[in-house]
Amino acid sequence: MAIIVNMPRLSDTMEEGTVASWLKKVGDFIEEGDILAEIETDKATMEFESFNEGTLLHIGVKEGETTKVDQLLAIIGEEVKIFLLFSVEMKKIYLLKKLLVSLMI
Repeated sequence: MAIIVNMPRLSDTMEEGTVASWLKKVGDFIEEGDILAEIETDKATMEFESFNEGTLLHIGVKEGETTKVDQLLAIIGEEVKIFLLFSVEMKKIYLLKKLLVSLMI
């Protein structure tokens, strides 16, 4: 199962945050409590820890980029399931192309 990790509200007045640095990279295994990134708010730079366990599959906000609270920050999950989903989608695209070519003949 994939878990969407959104930009957290790290203070009462925070409306957006900037990723100062990622401490994990795509493919790293994340344990609950691991520090994922350093987030700059309107008041301070704070460490953001994971509340989930799994593989870091996607980073949605690059270092130096800013995004609003509750917007996609990263995705954590099981690497195998994402690969299988990708394989199924690629097969659908292949079959659709094959169908379109056959209709053109």
